[in-house]
Amino acid sequence: MSKPPFGFGPPDPDKRGENEPSDSGGQPSGAEAFNQLGQMLSQLGQMLSQAGSSTGPVNYDLAKQIALQNLSSTDSADVQLGFSSAGGDSGTAVRDAAHLAELWLDAATILPAGASTTVAWSARTWVEKTLPTWQRLCDPVAQQVSGAWVEALPEEAKQAAGPLLSMMGQMGGMAFGSQLGNALAQLASEVLTSTEVGLPLGPAATSALLPANIEKFTEGLELPSSEVLVFIAAREAAHQRLFAHVPWLRQRLLATVEEFASGISVDTSALEQLAGQIDPSNPASIEEAMSSGLLEPQTSPEQKAALNRLETLLALVEGWVDVVVAEAIGDRLPGADALRETLRRRRATGGPAEQTFATLVGLELRPRRMRAASALWKLVGDQHGIEKRDGLWSHPDLMPTAEDLDEPLDFAERLGDGESTLEGIDPIAEIERTEREKQKPENDKGSDKGDDDKN
Repeated sequence: MSKPPFGFGPPDPDKRGENEPSDSGGQPSGAEAFNQLGQMLSQLGQMLSQAGSSTGPVNYDLAKQIALQNLSSTDSADVQLGFSSAGGDSGTAVRDAAHLAELWLDAATILPAGASTTVAWSARTWVEKTLPTWQRLCDPVAQQVSGAWVEALPEEAKQAAGPLLSMMGQMGGMAFGSQLGNALAQLASEVLTSTEVGLPLGPAATSALLPANIEKFTEGLELPSSEVLVFIAAREAAHQRLFAHVPWLRQRLLATVEEFASGISVDTSALEQLAGQIDPSNPASIEEAMSSGLLEPQTSPEQKAALNRLETLLALVEGWVDVVVAEAIGDRLPGADALRETLRRRRATGGPAEQTFATLVGLELRPRRMRAASALWKLVGDQHGIEKRDGLWSHPDLMPTAEDLDEPLDFAERLGDGESTLEGIDPIAEIERTEREKQKPENDKGSDKGDDDKN
């Protein structure tokens, strides 16, 4: 299920500062109040000085600055992984592992190599290289949340506020930027590859691994670091093959996340109810009202539909990668089965990186049905061969649905009955047909459906 984005929800009472009063009993003295006011004005001045020229809903300059500051200055991609020859750096190890993984993958899929470059990234490099994609994902969320507050104001209040509204927007952009920066720093210290969260976050045709994070991940596995590196390189390479040679996939994934985020809405009528719960003479009533959950974003039916589509597509991507990598590696790596299960659980249950993403976008990128998707891809490959299995990616209309994940045998049988399913398909014509269908009035669509049923 989705979570309120950008920490937009009830505060955690367990995270109260040590010097922060827990109730309204301890009123600050006049001198303390004056000092607190001075600190607030000082912090405001610092934030405004960092605002720069950012005019969007999120101050990405500030987000980048905070993320890089939170990451250690000694952060480096140069970690000895026990794979390259003596004296070799991690970049050499990553390239060697990727080269070996690509050779093995060639026999397991008809999709050719998708990455023209394989690199070793530090956590700081990950932040810099993925920030453009984060901007695309986070802007719709921030616009919806911040816009809801402005729309909730009475018209006379908007006129009275005047220039203050733009300042409030700037402050909101900095607040979002600060939260994004802290979250990106946490993500950057955990992710293993550029496709860890299931989305193509990095530049196209670039396969990227984070050696320092892989080294930390390896510590508790009791497996040679060289095996872990090759296995993770194979998963990254398999993702890149999909994203490079399935033209619609990258856009479909990112657009579905954007669609979900754009549907975020705040019930502004709750503001009136909230106002009735506040006693101006009792500051504690303000905190209680804000933590009541009245102002949390509401999940719309459209968002639920987008979430279901996204979960299915993520499961299909992760399931295909899981099957193809397992077949490519076979028994070449003794610890492959254990690694496969570990990474399955990591993706399916959601670790700290998954939780951080949910905080950023209000959405859990968790392929809950990855095992079902793996079973389907395995069944199709065994019964019909890898050509037909991978050929299903040629057009989104050919892809298995959520219902097919429930009944993989039925899907495999239908695929066998329709030998011409993958033949004679003109993707451009199919796209044009889909666009025409979208432009038809609803009554025309209903009429067409009736004609189809008769046929």
